[in-house]
Amino acid sequence: MSAQSLHNTPRARRVLVTGAAGFLGQGLIAQLARQGDSEAVVAVDVREVPEAQRLSGITYLTQDVRDPALAYTVAAHQIDTLVHLAAIVTPGKDANRAFEYSVDVEGTRNVLQACVAHGVQHIVVSSSGAAYGYHADNPAWLTENMPLRGNESFAYSHHKRLVEEMLAQYRQSHPQLQQTVLRIGTILGERVNNQITALFEKPRLLAVQGSDSPFVFIWDEDVTGAILHALSGEAPSGCFNLAGDGALTIFEIAQRLNKRPRVLPAWLLKTALWLGSRLGLSRYGPEQLDFLRYRPVLLNTALKRRFGYTPQKTSAQALDALISARKAHNPIQAHSKHDVMR
Repeated sequence: MSAQSLHNTPRARRVLVTGAAGFLGQGLIAQLARQGDSEAVVAVDVREVPEAQRLSGITYLTQDVRDPALAYTVAAHQIDTLVHLAAIVTPGKDANRAFEYSVDVEGTRNVLQACVAHGVQHIVVSSSGAAYGYHADNPAWLTENMPLRGNESFAYSHHKRLVEEMLAQYRQSHPQLQQTVLRIGTILGERVNNQITALFEKPRLLAVQGSDSPFVFIWDEDVTGAILHALSGEAPSGCFNLAGDGALTIFEIAQRLNKRPRVLPAWLLKTALWLGSRLGLSRYGPEQLDFLRYRPVLLNTALKRRFGYTPQKTSAQALDALISARKAHNPIQAHSKHDVMR
């Protein structure tokens, strides 16, 4: 990626956002509408946005990210910058691995082909720390030059790895398309409801014996802020970990939540997950144990020093803000689960 990082990416003037009706997409579209300095902003999602929710100055289109006609949309609106947020993070009950692959991987391939075919200059992609994988030998802190080993047992993690491998190929074969790839940590926010926040709402926090399970968090407004910085013309291209400063162990999280952790041995949890999966009581199998105990911990030095964006909230401040918001609203109205857990 170093060759692309010699110069800043061009300032975005005509922007298309995929996954625009999702949680991150809505926040980004709202900020772009508020700024009002883009010549065109096209919000694309498979879900139709009701008229009452549409913002002035935004063109809303209902289109699947896998649709070959996306290329015509890019051409018709003379898009110079594309923000690709569409992905399946938490599948619905009726989803299957083939469908998730078609959206996550083939959808990204379709987006890249459209960009190359019609001269898009810059693509911003929401990747994930999950692309590094959940492994016992993960280093204490992961940097951007470390290998991406997303686990095949986790669809989201595996697909993010495959997408990043595809992006790396495009950097070689189509260097004219500059890339900003943001590897996002666990997102917290006032309206975020995901698999991780669901764990925090349990009466006791589940902990794996012998594992600190450290988490890095990023506040949702910081994700939007980083994307806007990528569009500003003031940031270099490249791959960047997007997380707040520092990490919190599961025990530190429990203390902040004023809850006692429930510490169980790995073999017992693995057996319970296997049994629950076999009996149809849970959609999570024994592989979920690694998701809990081998969290990828993202170092954000390159984000701050090279990319030029410093998150407003540290990991600890993001968690404290979530706790304060939940106490104030009791409970907060939950937003979509489908695009915020990483």
